[in-house]
Amino acid sequence: MNPPQTEAAPIPPPPAATRRPEFFEQLDRFWLRVTEGLELGQLWKQFSADARSSYRLYHRDFQARAPQDARQHRFWHTAQEFVWAILEKLTPARRVLLLLGLLLLIFPAGGFSYHGKTGEVEVVELDLRFWGGAVLFVLLMLEVADRVVMKRDLEIARDIQRWLLPAKPPLVPGLNIAFATRPANTVAGDFYDVFARPQMDSTEPHFLLAVADVAGKSIPAALLMATFQASLKTLSETSSSLPELVTGMNRYACTNSQSGLRFTTAFLAEFDPATRGLAYINAGHNPPILRRNSGAIERLTNGGLPLGMWADKTYETGNVILQPGDWLVIFTDGVAEAENGLKEEYGEPRMLNVLHGGAGATPDELLRRMMSDLEAFVGPTPQHDDITCMLVKAA
Repeated sequence: MNPPQTEAAPIPPPPAATRRPEFFEQLDRFWLRVTEGLELGQLWKQFSADARSSYRLYHRDFQARAPQDARQHRFWHTAQEFVWAILEKLTPARRVLLLLGLLLLIFPAGGFSYHGKTGEVEVVELDLRFWGGAVLFVLLMLEVADRVVMKRDLEIARDIQRWLLPAKPPLVPGLNIAFATRPANTVAGDFYDVFARPQMDSTEPHFLLAVADVAGKSIPAALLMATFQASLKTLSETSSSLPELVTGMNRYACTNSQSGLRFTTAFLAEFDPATRGLAYINAGHNPPILRRNSGAIERLTNGGLPLGMWADKTYETGNVILQPGDWLVIFTDGVAEAENGLKEEYGEPRMLNVLHGGAGATPDELLRRMMSDLEAFVGPTPQHDDITCMLVKAA
């Protein structure tokens, strides 16, 4: 006999979820839009990097203006030079607006008196802080407008520069190649390329490998980098030898170097797939590292001065044979001289350790390891120079 079944008590519905007031939801959306989803720690790092960059800019101008004894012994003169370093970044009209806004904030009380109809003297006081803030807000809007226009122009320049540089390496018989670049600013002064160069006496082309670094950063360096790329492509279409090519580029660079102030270090090499020979010229560049399959290290140093320093300079050519398993690492000084928070440089020894440890990897894999090791070493320290690296492995 089955026991009597009792009807289960109904389960009460869960309490309705409490909903946050609409004001707080709007506040969250506003904060998300302002911060673009960054956390407070990320915002602080960004602010710290901006503050250090701005301080270096103003301090550099101050160092150029103030004599050494004044910097050491006169506090007010130091403060005055720093103020001028800031004011001179503005147009004269905006300097007046800045000074006016500051004066209204520093001396906010104002007033005047007049005689009323009854003959009594009445005093009217004005609080000028609002107008001081309004003047500074107008100045801020003018500076932001300039920054937006400049940022848009820089983004266009960045897109053009990306178009000038190869997105991926071409297929080169006997070589596997990978490269990467990271500008310190929106645009860079580093250059890299690999392309076929037709030969007059052969149906098989040679391949030109180029890595260059224009002195300086940002827009001036990027403009000279574009002229370097144009002259390299133009002269490479001729039947000239590698020394003649570099000599022609040096003469052209001297016409745009501002008497040697805007020079360019470059490593140019021509690879012959038939003989596996690599002819190269190092024009004042960081000596590339050639790691033989046996683990032996060679430096490719033959060449001469950087391009753009001396129009009549001749260059010495070096020659090596790339055997299967050999590695060639071509890099700019932004790699070796990258600094961490303790002002320690990354250095070539660390680069060699990564190279030895990843000798069996592909160029793409080893390049990722090298860039990851560089990032781990530098940490949150702002990048102060353009970084470019090209890895070549002989197959």
